[in-house]
Amino acid sequence: MTLSFQQIEVLVAQWTFEQKARLLNFLQKDLGQNYHGIEKTPNVCGGSACIVKTRIPVWTLVEFKQMGLSDEKLLYEYPTLRQHDLNNAWAYYVTNKKEIDQDIFENNQD
Repeated sequence: MTLSFQQIEVLVAQWTFEQKARLLNFLQKDLGQNYHGIEKTPNVCGGSACIVKTRIPVWTLVEFKQMGLSDEKLLYEYPTLRQHDLNNAWAYYVTNKKEIDQDIFENNQD
C-alpha cells in the first residue's frame, strides 16, 4: 500500500513530539545531512552539540530545562536564540539522549 503525501501529513500530525523527532533524525541521516540547527565543531565547547553558529551547548539548555526553566526564560537568558533553536535542541535531545546526558554528567564533575 502506498500512501500519498497528504495521508502521511495527516498521520504525522497525530504523532507525539518524540515520534516526530525520531522521524526528523531518520530523514536527515537518510539525506546525509547533519541535524538541522545543531552542529558539532572540534575544539568548540569540547566538541559537544551546540546551537548552530553559537557556543551554546545543547546539554546546557537541556540541563536548565530539567531544572525547571521555561522556554520563555531560556529565550530571555539567551537573547540570541529563537524558539526554533530550542525546538531543535529538544528534538536533538530526544534522539540523542544518551550523548546529552553524558555531557551533562561530565560537565558537572568537579
